Amino acid sequence: MSSLRTAATAKDAADPLAPLRDRFHVDDGEVYLDGNSLGALPRSVPDRLAEVVGHEWGRLRIRSWTESGWWEAPQRVGDRIAPLLGAAPGTTVVADSTSVNVFKAVVGGVRLAAARDPRRNEVLVDESTFPTDGYIAQSAAELTGCALRVLPAGEIPDALTPRTAVALVNHVDYRSGELRDLPGITAAVRAAGALSLWDLCHSGGALPVGLAEHGVDLAVGCTYKYLNGGPGAPAYLYVAPEHQADFRSPLPGWNSHRDPFGMAPEFTPAEGALRGRVGTPDILSLLALDAALDVWDEPAAEITAIREKSLALTDFFVHCVREYLPKALADGSVRNLTPERHDRRGSQIALRCPDALALTAELQRRGVVVDHRPPDVLRFGFTPLYTRFADAERAAKTLAEALGEA
Repeated sequence: MSSLRTAATAKDAADPLAPLRDRFHVDDGEVYLDGNSLGALPRSVPDRLAEVVGHEWGRLRIRSWTESGWWEAPQRVGDRIAPLLGAAPGTTVVADSTSVNVFKAVVGGVRLAAARDPRRNEVLVDESTFPTDGYIAQSAAELTGCALRVLPAGEIPDALTPRTAVALVNHVDYRSGELRDLPGITAAVRAAGALSLWDLCHSGGALPVGLAEHGVDLAVGCTYKYLNGGPGAPAYLYVAPEHQADFRSPLPGWNSHRDPFGMAPEFTPAEGALRGRVGTPDILSLLALDAALDVWDEPAAEITAIREKSLALTDFFVHCVREYLPKALADGSVRNLTPERHDRRGSQIALRCPDALALTAELQRRGVVVDHRPPDVLRFGFTPLYTRFADAERAAKTLAEALGEA
């Protein structure tokens, strides 16, 4: 056994989060490092879905909206996610997709800013944002009569002007895994009189976010990555308490009405984060997510412990890559794009490699599942709830073998 494999075995034996792996359907014969795209299936989900389909839908039918708590599920599940984001109860609602929530948040944020100061007619977006955020921001800016400025996230504090209404930033860069300075950028945006809007898709459930602590105004995020909610699981929208009374969604649906069953022709918004709802919730996906969140009720599943293991996993993987691929690193054919500093790294490592798309398929053939981002980036995602140090070692060794440098 190699020294790295021995080290991985020792680290796994000492890992306080190791028992949580049994809460997921994961194959010990395969290394799954794609939880930053789709999390593994929690064992609690299939039985819960069978109950929802067989009993709540199959037998109770329409009665489940009240008797099974379907109607309150968006806010109830939102309150389960809120502590993982450092948010208070009543600030987070689960509904729709991330893209739809970005649209609500950008338009709602512009309206909030313009109500304070009509000069605020500009939206800032970081240039490396996930594409849909950019598409949505462009459309939202056009619809609200705003100009859109695209620039590096680190330049946003210096680019703020009295015209800035909203700054939309990704907390973790989806390509490189770089962790953005949420406290610093948020403070600068607030000092300039604008509103901060953070996309937490690649950080929620992987590291402490501190929405309330840092004064974030608005946030969105998906639940199918580090929260393991399943394919197409609904996203969440966060609205800070100070903005809830004045937040006006551009999609005022009957589910966000103060009296949804009153069927009034005029719209009167609900109180609090419920304004973020639109139409009838996707109950099957929503309740699958609810069951997936049960793992966070375990005492060991504390977000600071998750972050500690995430950093340990990514540190160890980078060490293994250095040991197994010295030639490729020396000649530059393999390059680490993820910052090595802990305060600048999410829960993934991105390597620039030749023929990355073909290499992704070859790694999968060898039992290591990662993903590819064009043109030449391999992403290795580490989900501390179920990823082992042995997985990190095997992934690095398999990469070396696939590149002919074993």
